[in-house]
Amino acid sequence: MPKAGDLKRGMIVALNGKPHSVRQVESRSPTSRGASTLYKVRFNNLQTGQKRDETFKTDDMLKEADCTRVNVQFSYVDGDHYVFMNTEDYSQYSLHKEDIAEQAGYLTENLEGVTALLMDDKVLAIELPASVSLSITETAPKIKGASASSRTKTAVLSTGIDIQVPEYLEPGDRIRINTLTGKFMSRE
Repeated sequence: MPKAGDLKRGMIVALNGKPHSVRQVESRSPTSRGASTLYKVRFNNLQTGQKRDETFKTDDMLKEADCTRVNVQFSYVDGDHYVFMNTEDYSQYSLHKEDIAEQAGYLTENLEGVTALLMDDKVLAIELPASVSLSITETAPKIKGASASSRTKTAVLSTGIDIQVPEYLEPGDRIRINTLTGKFMSRE
C-alpha cells in the first residue's frame, strides 16, 4: 500500500474500488509550521477514461489496484484498434485508438518493452518503454554552423507526431524520444 508521498506517474491505485492510473503529481508545501505537505494528484480511470483530481497528505495510504502486468509487443493496427501480442503465450489483446490516443504516436511495428495492464483478462491500458527511437520525416533544412544549443525547430516523425528538436538535425536522422514528456533526448 503506497503512501501519497510515494506516488509516481504510471502507478495504478484503486479509488472507490476502480483502477486509476496516476497521470500527474504536484507537491505543495504549506507555509504554516505544523502543516504537512499536500499532493495534488491527477488520475485517469482505466475503465471509463475519466480524469479525476484528488488532494492527499503525505501519510495518506492508498490501495494498489489488482492488475496484472504482462509484457507485450505492438503488432499492427486493425481499423480503429491497436493489436498487441503477449510475448510469453502469444495471445493477442486489442485496444481502441481512443484508449491510447496520447501513446499512439510512439508505437511502431514490433515495438517491444510495452507492458499491458490486465484486469479480468481485459486490457485496461498500456505502459510504453521510457524512450523510443523514431526517424525524422520532415523538418526545416539543417542550419550551417548550428551547434547543440538550446535553439529548436519543429520536426515531424515517422509516426506523424510533431516535436521540438535541435537545429542541427535533418530529415532521415533517427532520434530517441522520452515517452513520458514527449521531448527529444538524443540522436542515434
